[in-house]
Amino acid sequence: MPDFSDFIVFADESGDHGMVSIDPQYPVFALTFCVLRKDDYITTVVPAMQRFKFGIWGHDSVVLHEHEIRKSLGPFGLLRTDRELRSRFFDEMNALVEAAPMTIFASVIDKERHRARYANPWNPYEIALHFCMERLHLMLTAEKQHGRTVHVVFESRGAKEDAELELEFRRIAGNDSHWGYRRHDFSRFDFQPVFIPKAANAPGLQLADLTARPIALSRLRPDQPNRAFEIIKPKLKGLKCFP
Repeated sequence: MPDFSDFIVFADESGDHGMVSIDPQYPVFALTFCVLRKDDYITTVVPAMQRFKFGIWGHDSVVLHEHEIRKSLGPFGLLRTDRELRSRFFDEMNALVEAAPMTIFASVIDKERHRARYANPWNPYEIALHFCMERLHLMLTAEKQHGRTVHVVFESRGAKEDAELELEFRRIAGNDSHWGYRRHDFSRFDFQPVFIPKAANAPGLQLADLTARPIALSRLRPDQPNRAFEIIKPKLKGLKCFP
């Protein structure tokens, strides 16, 4: 039988990782890893998110999506018309994130500076993934998870993108990809990627989705008020900004 890790990891990103056409309004790419102990996820996070959704909509089939929440789209249209409910929604959602017993590792890539510094810039996703994997490796080492199977859950973006990401993920996990002067033996853990659609309604992926943009904005617009980041900040145990 597989020896599964005590931890589960959920990953999400903000911005696109393309380097050909860079959006001047959002020239960054951010990747976040939300790491949770499985016992906490089962007993605390999942029921808390279900209670939150039942209280707002009366059912738990709505998928929390930062973009749709920010734009009041789809099931979040009610936030545009009911000010009292909007206030309650954000208070309870912020409390949900604040109470979640998770550790966050993140990386933010400034694509304009990256392109200006390197004639042939590396893929921002690959750089960010490597940085997050390094911090995850350190945490799992400290938690004595050696030899165990560690699942990292990504939102599926389509067959082609999933295959490209899985290839890079397995290159890192197999010590076939190196970045910088540090060397981590990723083979000490059995890292396995999992790709699921947003419609799967995984609470962990929704938490990761709520963290990525606030972290990116904390670097892109550091002087702008960022309540979401202030809530996340105590859980952020590793943030690599590049270059």
